[in-house]
Amino acid sequence: MLRAKVLLVGPRESGKSVLANFVSESIEGIGSYSPTQGVRILEYEKPNFNGNSKGAGCRFELWDCSGDQKFETCWPALMKDSHGVIIIFNPELPSHLKEIEMWYSCFVQQQPLLDSQCLLVAHHKPGSAGDTENLSLASPLNKLKLIHSNLEEDPEDVRMEFMKYFRSIITLINESREREEMFIIS
Repeated sequence: MLRAKVLLVGPRESGKSVLANFVSESIEGIGSYSPTQGVRILEYEKPNFNGNSKGAGCRFELWDCSGDQKFETCWPALMKDSHGVIIIFNPELPSHLKEIEMWYSCFVQQQPLLDSQCLLVAHHKPGSAGDTENLSLASPLNKLKLIHSNLEEDPEDVRMEFMKYFRSIITLINESREREEMFIIS
């Protein structure tokens, strides 16, 4: 079975754990806010999801990383062997718009990851205004795929966007494997 490691990073209280639980269909920790200490790893399997004819499926590891910068010394270990990064932020907090530049720099630019392996998620919390039109992101963030998530209004749209992203990660993993196999053969 194919394995894909995806990091969920971003500022504190942006909704990383909520989205990790939602995507992995986990009910762990639903309810009151409890800051993630270091990292929380959620695993779930998607049968027949590996993008090739073998149909073996995929095991996703969602690494729900704390938004507290006191864990910064752990970040290199968290990044090791990751296939993708999802940067989650609350678009209603101006401090988050500034902070996501740092998360992008640390978790995408300092790793050998392509921008296509990164997904930006503007997570709208319950009861928020949810303005999805007037979000201006600094370069190079404005080149990344951006989705808006509102689990109250459009949960299935959010799930569909995550599945599209996961499919693109699986495609990259498969392409990388094929290149490695061809290199060994030749």
